[in-house]
Amino acid sequence: MGLLRRMIDANEREIARLRKHVEAVNASEPEMERLSDGELYGRADHFRHRLSEGETLDDILPEAFAVVREGAKRVLGQRPFDVQVMGAIVLHQGKVAEMKTGEGKTLTATMPLYLNALTGRGTHLVTTNDFLVRWQAQWMGRIYEFLGLTVGHIQHTMDAAERRAMYNRDITCAENSELGFDYLRDNMTGRPEGLVLRDLHYAIVDEVDSILIDEARTQL
Repeated sequence: MGLLRRMIDANEREIARLRKHVEAVNASEPEMERLSDGELYGRADHFRHRLSEGETLDDILPEAFAVVREGAKRVLGQRPFDVQVMGAIVLHQGKVAEMKTGEGKTLTATMPLYLNALTGRGTHLVTTNDFLVRWQAQWMGRIYEFLGLTVGHIQHTMDAAERRAMYNRDITCAENSELGFDYLRDNMTGRPEGLVLRDLHYAIVDEVDSILIDEARTQL
């Protein structure tokens, strides 16, 4: 019982820390609501400038997440709930966020992907099948493009030049097998112009238990 109590207490402390971040995002929401569509679009350059001046992603997180929340409201008519903001913070921190079906993990992922894409180093959303790749890029991509970011997705039929162009977008959606084989091919090419991936920076893995545990029984 002592071990169980410590686990519960640790979880409650983590939730309490996350709530403080959520409060900061909520405090920025009224400011973002007052912005025009053009001003909301321009926030990406505003954040990039602040990063170039020495601020960190954690410094701009509350405002950036509030921008994505407002963008989702205007483009999709969906406002991310506080629990989704909590999940987004966890994903930004490189941790595992467990969200049940229907809790909106697709919308949750938009916030950390937008934030990390502001570095200009590219971000990946890794999914389990080709349908989800297209759906994520087309449906959630409307939010990213509305907010001034570029979105790409990898399809099986694409050649090296098309893949390279897609990986150079701010956010790239890819099936885990496509991304894995592109990584392997890059490591086997004998010339720099044969590379399609740029330096790996930040990724969100959807269905992480399936991709990194179940499918890890195969070499890829």
